[in-house]
Amino acid sequence: MGSVKSYTTKTKGRMYEVWYTKPDGSRGHDRGFKLKRDAEAHLANVEVSKLKGAYVNRADGKATVSELGTAWLERHKAKITASSYHSVESAWRIHVKPQWGDYAVGAVTKRDVEAWLTKLGEKRSHTTVARARDLLAGILDDAIEDNRITKNIARGLVIKKKPIPDEVLLSHSQVEALAKASRYPDLVRFLAYTGLRWGEATALRVRNVDTATRRINVREAVAEVNGKPVPGSVKSHEKRTVAYPDFLDDEIKKACEAKGQEDRLWNSEEGGYLRPGNAKTGWFTGAVKRAQASDKTFRRVTPHDLRHTAASLAISAGANVKVVQRMLGHKSAKVTLDTYAALFPDDLDNVVEALSKQRAEQL
Repeated sequence: MGSVKSYTTKTKGRMYEVWYTKPDGSRGHDRGFKLKRDAEAHLANVEVSKLKGAYVNRADGKATVSELGTAWLERHKAKITASSYHSVESAWRIHVKPQWGDYAVGAVTKRDVEAWLTKLGEKRSHTTVARARDLLAGILDDAIEDNRITKNIARGLVIKKKPIPDEVLLSHSQVEALAKASRYPDLVRFLAYTGLRWGEATALRVRNVDTATRRINVREAVAEVNGKPVPGSVKSHEKRTVAYPDFLDDEIKKACEAKGQEDRLWNSEEGGYLRPGNAKTGWFTGAVKRAQASDKTFRRVTPHDLRHTAASLAISAGANVKVVQRMLGHKSAKVTLDTYAALFPDDLDNVVEALSKQRAEQL
C-alpha cells in the first residue's frame, strides 16, 4: 500500500505527495496536491488501476504527440508502400502535428478531436480527414501500449460520410471506341475488363502473366510521389489473381512477346513506366477527346473510371459481390458494396418467387 506525505514550498505552502509501488516494482511518486483528501483519492485510484491492470503513470502521460508521432512514422515507414507513406507523412506534417504536436497525450480530449475533425472536414476531403483521424488514433494506440493513457479517444470517431462520386461507367461499345482512339488500345481494353489500377497495370511484368489460364498475378504497383514514379508492392489484401477474357488473348500475348520475364508489358516510348500524361494534353485525354468528337454522349473519363467500368461490366454480366471484391482487391465486401451497391440487381422479386416455388413443391 502507498502513502501520502506533506511537504512545503515557498510559494504555495503545504502541499501533498503520493508514494506507491508501480506494477514493475519501482517506486511511483506524484506530487502537487493542494488537499490531503485529493492526494488520498489519487492514491486509491492508483491502487484500483493496478488491480485492474490499467495503471498509467502521470509522468508518462506528459509525453507529447509530437514525440510519439515522430517515432510512430519512423517505425511504420518500412511497413507501408512509398506512396502510402507519402500520404501519411503529409497528413502528419500538414494536419496532425500543427494541431496536436505540443499536446501531452494525456491531455488530448474527445471533444477537442471531434471539433478539429469537423473543422477539417469543412475544407478537406473525406479521405484527408479520415487519414488524419486514423494517424492520430495510431499514435494514441502506441500511448496505450506504453501505459501512458488508458483510452484512445480518437479511435472510431465518426466523420462526415464520403460523397458518392459521379462515376462515368462506359458501355462495351464506348470502351471499344476509346481504345480505337487511343495510342495504347490494348492497355485501355485491359483496364476496362480487369479492374486493375493504373499503377498495378503499368507495373505488370511478363512473369505476372499466365496466358495459358488467362490469369494475372497482381503483386506490384507503381505510384507517383512528388511527380516521380516510385515502384513498390501492393497492400496485402490487394495481392490477388485476376482473370481476363478470351478476347484479350492476342493483345496480352503481343504485349509479352519477345520479352524476358522481368520486362514490363507496357512502357513509355522512353522505356520508363507508362503514364497517362498531362490531364489537358496527354495521350489519354487526347483519346477521350477523339471519342467525344464522334459520340456527343461520350462523357469525360479518367483512367480510374476504367476501373469503375470494369466493376460495372462484371456486375452486369452476373458477377456477385465477392467476385468483384477479389477482382478489385478491396479489403472487404463491405467496401465493394459501399461503392457499387446501386449496380447490383435487386433480388427481392427473385427471393419471393423462389420461396413460393419451394413452398408449392413441398406442400
